[in-house]
Formats: sequence, structure tokens, C-alpha cells
Amino acid sequence: MNKQVFFFFISILLSTNVLFSQRNLGTNLRFGQNESGSFTSRDSLNTGEINVTLSGKTKYTDYKVFSHKRDTTYIDTTLNIKKEYRFNFLRKDLFEFLPFHNQGQTLNNLGYNFNAINRLPDIGFTAKQVSYLEVEDIKYYEVPTPTSEILYRTGLEQGQVLDALFTLNFSKRLNVSLSYKGIRSLGAYRRALVSNGNFRGTFHYRTKKNQYQIRGHLTTQDFFHQENGGLTPSALENFKNEDPNFETRARLDVNLNGTETQFDGNRVYLEHSYKLLASKDTINNKDFSNLKIGHIFNNENKTYDFIQSTLTPDFFGTSNSSLPRNSKVANKITNNELNLEFNSKYVLGKFKAKTNITHYSYSYDTILNSKSNIDKLKLEGKAISFGADWNAKIKNFQLNADASITPGSGRLSGNYLKGEAVYAKDSVFSAKGTLLISSKSPNFNTLLHQSEYDNYNWQNDNFSNVNTRDLGFNFASKWLNASLNFTNIDNYTYFDEDSQPKQFSGQITYLKVKASREFTYKKFALNNTLMYQNVSSGSSVFRVPEFVTRNTLYYADYWFKGKPMLVNIGITFKYFTKYNANTYDPLLSEFKIQNNEQIGFPTFDVFFNAQVRRTRLYLKIDNATSSFSKKNYFSAPNYPYRDFVIRFGLVWNWFI
Repeated sequence: MNKQVFFFFISILLSTNVLFSQRNLGTNLRFGQNESGSFTSRDSLNTGEINVTLSGKTKYTDYKVFSHKRDTTYIDTTLNIKKEYRFNFLRKDLFEFLPFHNQGQTLNNLGYNFNAINRLPDIGFTAKQVSYLEVEDIKYYEVPTPTSEILYRTGLEQGQVLDALFTLNFSKRLNVSLSYKGIRSLGAYRRALVSNGNFRGTFHYRTKKNQYQIRGHLTTQDFFHQENGGLTPSALENFKNEDPNFETRARLDVNLNGTETQFDGNRVYLEHSYKLLASKDTINNKDFSNLKIGHIFNNENKTYDFIQSTLTPDFFGTSNSSLPRNSKVANKITNNELNLEFNSKYVLGKFKAKTNITHYSYSYDTILNSKSNIDKLKLEGKAISFGADWNAKIKNFQLNADASITPGSGRLSGNYLKGEAVYAKDSVFSAKGTLLISSKSPNFNTLLHQSEYDNYNWQNDNFSNVNTRDLGFNFASKWLNASLNFTNIDNYTYFDEDSQPKQFSGQITYLKVKASREFTYKKFALNNTLMYQNVSSGSSVFRVPEFVTRNTLYYADYWFKGKPMLVNIGITFKYFTKYNANTYDPLLSEFKIQNNEQIGFPTFDVFFNAQVRRTRLYLKIDNATSSFSKKNYFSAPNYPYRDFVIRFGLVWNWFI
């Protein structure tokens, strides 16, 4: 969607929001939910609950946020250490990732998570999809008055980040929201410009007695990146040797000029259900049992375009042409799900049977390289899958299961099973065990890829499904949070040193243990997170650092008379042990293995954050010690991590 259209909609809604307010909200409202679910002034020091002054009939629990799985939280306006970790362009804790120097660029992996695998293969080009919002990332809202949130953050050298949300309820049962996140950042090195955009529009509606419910969203996302291929060998030496002539990083030479990538995606998602039968529990006035029929429609299109104004055979290898052309590939997946849901005490909860009909198409417009052995332009087909969901609660136990199977021998054939059992002891602690078993095709760009460069053409009709088994345990309490995951992978698919897709003939065996604990003393706190990883089989193609640690020492207190401002001031130390980190291939927008360079280094980040009413202010110094430390910090081979830089930002909520 055109960005001007989005801001036109925002201006209309802002100019008319008073008409749609259902209730009056007091000017002294201050609320938010911490990570444990209680409402406190600051989570980390836990000094007591906020005194909430409300005018009219609204309260903080009226401002609801619903996840894709219909879990409910509330709009959070508090300030705590977890907000510091999530104040980035992704708005996620990046503990298990190593960002590139410019925000909005890709991320290298310090750890892997296999407990949320998609059922279907994707287009690939995964380095361009770190900012891509999937179906599970979209949130829905229910608010008594028009509500908005603005996130702003400065860019690197030039540019900024803006994430704007506006949502309102036209009635108690109908909500609409519009959101747009835009990033434009120049970067400190040559040819490192990033320009990303994520538009989201959502709605959900239910009839008076909840007999019919419908929700849906529209997303339009675009990611434009200049690609520089990292530093040249001579520039790399100048960087490591701290040549004073190159303290301005734009003076360092890079491998690629006139090279760009464009990744676009749009999605239409619609989910609705109708309650056919229902009977009430007259004592609790709740549904004793019900029978629902439902339908889910999901249509998603993605395109990837590698653009060059001049060919670079010295970097990518020989080419069959002297004139560059765009190597554009498109992927389309349309999925329709029909389901029947039954809720009763006789099945101990909710049971849903489902059938999915999926059509896919992955295609190029023409043969790009006449020297290649590729004889097809398109991968396409359809498949039918069958599955079921089960959710039940037995005393303090919550049981969830999700399973599906796609029979046949096509590229979508496979199976998926995920189960979890959660035990919660009031607010004291919770424990969760998870099991995931998945078999699915590798991403499409490993099966078919074209390029004018001879080494980047393949057609792999003999690749097998990737089989993943993950067993996980999680424990959460006010004393300690810990998790353990044990993963086995057969037919692990990766890109080798020559940028060729390969499947590992052995088995990947991967263990990850992570623990976090915070210690407090008066107005000071020490927040610690430690991760241990071990690859006992398959370490030749699956690389992770053995240890990753993050330790934050900070001060938190209210300042000034009447306590109008809460401040968090601290320093964060992060370190990971050396390992053969994957290197980045800009033509594929994928990471590939390498055996020539190990990466591992410490960083110190200093921050000053403050909260005034419903506004949170963030001031941060990234890599504060880089001016006098050894120049060994890299996000990937040939790609230096960011130098000393000061960033400013804020998050501002309005409840009109």
C-alpha cells in the first residue's frame, strides 16, 4: 500500500476520534502490565502497585490486546528493563541474535528456536524476512476510547524509525486498527541504506451473543536494502589496524556498488466462525457445550528482486551476460481451512477438526542463464491436509495439542505435531513441557534458483523433507526463569561455502539451556541471562557459540517532588564465545557456512530511560567502549558491528 494512503487514513481517524469515544478517560490514568501479569510501578524492583486514579467508567483492563491465539493482555505503559531490551526496530528481545551495524538490516544467529515451525515451506531469502510480520505477529484490540501509540527512534547517520498505531471501537463488539512501521536509515558504511515499511490493518467483530465472530487483517510490507558485500580485504585491514584516516567509516571501500535487493509481501487474512449449537451452564452462566463451524482464508504473495546496475564477476563468479538483468522471483500461497469445533466437558475442553486446501506457486518470468541446466520456470501444485486441535484445562494443568498431516508425495506433503502441558501454581511458579515433531519441504529457493551468475543456478528435485524433533522444558518464577531445548534434525538444509544448497547426510543434535535471574538491592538491580549451547552431532554445518551472556546493572527510582518521573539508568554487558559464524551472501539474502574466521566479542551499552506519565523516553549509547577497544567486533565476516553511537527515542500512548 502507498505510504501516503496510510497517513491519509490516520489523519481522517484522528480528526474524527472524538465522535467514536464510548467513555471518558481521566487525565490521571497510568496503567500497564508487567511480565508476571501484575500491575506495578516497575517490575524489576517490585516496590508495589501503581495508585490508579480513574475518571468515568474505564479501567486498565478495558484496553485489551489479543494475540493470534486469542491470548489476552493489556496495553502496557510501564517502564522496566524488559522494555529496554525490546526498544529496537523489531520491538523484540534480541538476546539470541547479532544485529548488523545499521538498524533494519538483517541479524546473524547466536541461537536457534525450533518450537514454532510453520507447517508450509516458504519462499526463502530468510535474511530479508527478519522484519516480516507473519500471521502470528498480528495483534487485535478492544478499547473503550480511541487509542494510539507512537514509537520514534533516531537512525544511523541519517534517518529514523517510526511505528504508529491507531485503534478504536465503533461499538463494544467492533474494533478497527491501523498501524504502520517505517524505517529509513543511511548507515555508517557505504551502500548500507535501509528503507523498510510494514502496514497492518485489522478488524474483529462479534454479534451480541457471540454466535458469529469474524476477524481479519491486511498487510503490505516492503524491504529495500542497498548491498555492499562487506569490506574489501584492504579496507578490512585498515579497520582492524585502526588507521586514523578511516575513522569516518564511509571512507572504507566495499565489495559491491550499484547492488540492491527488494523484498515485498502482502497478505489478506480472514477468519470467521458460526455457533450452530449451544447449551448453557445455568449455575455459572457459561457455555456448557457448543458446536461451531469455521473458515479461515489466507492469501499471501511474496517477491524477491536482486538488482544490479553493473555486474561483479570478481565477487559472485562468472556470468553469461555482459548486461545485468533483475532476477525477480514470486511466490504465492493460498490456503483455505474448514473446521468444526466442539466444546464440552466430555472432551475436557475444546476440540477442533480441520481440513486445509492449499495452492502454491513459485515462479520466474524467464530463463536467466542459458548455461544452466534448469528446464522449468515454476514450482506449483496443491495439497489437502487434515488435522485437529485440542485445548483442555484440568485443575492447575493446561493441555494443548495441534496436529496435521498432508498425505502424498508432493512438495507440501509432510506432518506436524505440537503438544504442550503447562502447570501453574497460582502466581508462585509455572512449568511447561513441549514436544514438536515436524516434517516439511525445504524453502523453495533451495529447490529452484536462477541468476545470471553461473554458480547461482540450481534445480533440486531430489531434496527430502526436513525432519525436526524438539523437546522443551520451561520454568518461570519470581526467583528464576529457565528453559531447556533438545533438538534433532534430519536432512538439515543449508548453504555451503560456495553458496550451494545442501542437505546434511547425518543428524543434527542440538542442546540449548537458558536461564535468567535478577538480583535487587534497594534502588539497584542486576539482571542476568546466560545461555549454554552444544552441538554434539553436525557441528560442521550447524554453528553456534557455546556461551552467550548478558548482564545489566541498573538504577531505578522516582525523581522530583511528587514522583512525576521514573528513571532507569544502567549499563549492559553482552558477550559470546568465539565460533565460526555464518557469513552473509547478498545475492541470495541468506547466510552460508564458512571456516576461515571466528567471531566472538564483548560489548557495553549505556542507557538512560525515563517515564513521565504515559511517555517513555530512551537514550542509549551502543558499543560504548569501541573507541578504545580492539577492533574485533563483527556481525559476520567482513561486516563490522556498529561503533560508538548515541540513539534517542520515545514511546508515547494516548487514550482519548
